[in-house]
Amino acid sequence: MKQFKYILLVGISAFLTSCSEQQARKSISHSSGTFMKESIDRNKKMNAQEKEAIAKIIKKDTAHIYNVSEKGFWYAYKTKSNANVFPVKGDVVSFDYEVTDLYGNSIYTAAELKTQTYHVDKQNIMNGLRNGIKLMHKGDKVKFIFPSQSAYGYHGDDKKIGTNQPIICIVTLNEIKTVIPE
Repeated sequence: MKQFKYILLVGISAFLTSCSEQQARKSISHSSGTFMKESIDRNKKMNAQEKEAIAKIIKKDTAHIYNVSEKGFWYAYKTKSNANVFPVKGDVVSFDYEVTDLYGNSIYTAAELKTQTYHVDKQNIMNGLRNGIKLMHKGDKVKFIFPSQSAYGYHGDDKKIGTNQPIICIVTLNEIKTVIPE
């Protein structure tokens, strides 16, 4: 009987000590942050190169006067209407556009893209286009030059627009429908 109590006591103590919570192992890798620093430097260099290429294109285009947006892209009016209403969040706009690379090579024609309907700030479209449309009036035709971070960025569009590719969009705003919230 004494032997049974001894075995029972050893078994219970072994059970209790084996059920303790495991300690998480600490990582032994030491991140120096060099990847992030290198990535930041690479992006700064790429942005500077894009700005330089865009500046050359703007300098050559003497037919238009370019403005710089607060969002970091350039635009020039090809046709400016006399309307004074800008699209605001919730409005529904209709527009046509075409996309070229910085050197005028067609990426998407207006016929390929067809007329677009967009609910301002409520649908997901290219970042630069979202901001650019809000600078237009009905009837305006605007040439936008988007650096890659305002266009499709690192990912591209998975079709014809490549990784980190700056683009030019020529946009015609056909209509603005004001939507009254319910």
